[in-house]
Amino acid sequence: MGVCLGLLLALTVLVPPAQAQQQQAPPDSSRYRVETADGQVLLGTLVSETDDEVILASRQLGKVTIQRKDIERMQEVGPDRLRDGEYWFRNPQSTRYFFAPNALGIPEGEGYYQNAWILLNNVNYGATDHLSVGAGTVPIFLFGAEALPIWFLPKVSIPTPQDQLHLAGGAVFGGVLGTAGSAGAGLLYGSATLGGRDHNVTLGLGYGYADGGFTDRPAINVSGMTRVGRTTYLISENYFFPGVEEASLISFGLRWAPENFAVDFALVRPLGDTNGFIGLPWLGVTVPFGQ
Repeated sequence: MGVCLGLLLALTVLVPPAQAQQQQAPPDSSRYRVETADGQVLLGTLVSETDDEVILASRQLGKVTIQRKDIERMQEVGPDRLRDGEYWFRNPQSTRYFFAPNALGIPEGEGYYQNAWILLNNVNYGATDHLSVGAGTVPIFLFGAEALPIWFLPKVSIPTPQDQLHLAGGAVFGGVLGTAGSAGAGLLYGSATLGGRDHNVTLGLGYGYADGGFTDRPAINVSGMTRVGRTTYLISENYFFPGVEEASLISFGLRWAPENFAVDFALVRPLGDTNGFIGLPWLGVTVPFGQ
C-alpha cells in the first residue's frame, strides 16, 4: 500500500517538471520523422523539399536525400518529443492502466486489442476524440462450456478548460450468451485524471449493478502512470471497497511499450490478512492499431 501511495505522490510531483521541460525547449528548424517503404526510420531537420524528393539533415548520417515515392509516412516532430536528440514517440497506451481506463480519450480512428493471461480479451476504438467504444470476452467455449461471457465498454471523455484536467464517464455492460434467463451485470463510473499522456493520476468512482439493482456502496479506483524512459512506464492500479476491506486490491508493475505493442507485468495483492500471500502476477499484451 505504501509503495502505491508513494508512486501516486511522485506522479503529482513529476507532472509540473515535465511541462517545464517542454516549455524550455529552444526554437529550432522544423524536425521531421520519415518512415520509408522498406522500413527505415530517419529523424532530422528539414533542409529542403520538392515534389520529387526530401532532404533531411540527420545528426548521425548528415544530409540524406529521400525520394518521395519511397516515403511511407512523414510527420513533423514537436520539441516535446525530443529528449537529448532522441525521438520519444507518443505514448501508445496512454488511456488505460493495466485494465482500468483513465479519463483521457482514445484519439479518433485509433484503438487497441488487449489480451491478459490468454483468456481475457478486450478491443477498444476511438469513434471520436471524445467517445470510445469497446467490447470483451473470455472464450470459455474453448473448454467445452456453452456459455460465453461478453461485455461492452463505452466511455465519454469530457473536455475541460484546463489542459491537465480530464473528466470521463463510462460503463461496463456485461452478460452471458448461451444461458437462458441470465441477468446482466456491470458498472457505471465517472473518473477524473490529472496530468498528460506520459504522467497522470486518476480517481474513479463507480457503482455496480446486478439483478436489476445497484450496490449501496461505491467502488473507488485510484491509479497512476509515469513514464521513466523511452519505452518504460511505472503503473499502479488500485481498487477500494468501503466497508469491505478484504475485497480491496492494490497493484504495482511495469509496462514495456515500444511504439507498436505493449507488455504489462504486475503483482496484484488484496488488502487485509493475506497469510503470507505476496501477490498474483498479472501479464498483459496490447497491440494498438489505426495510428
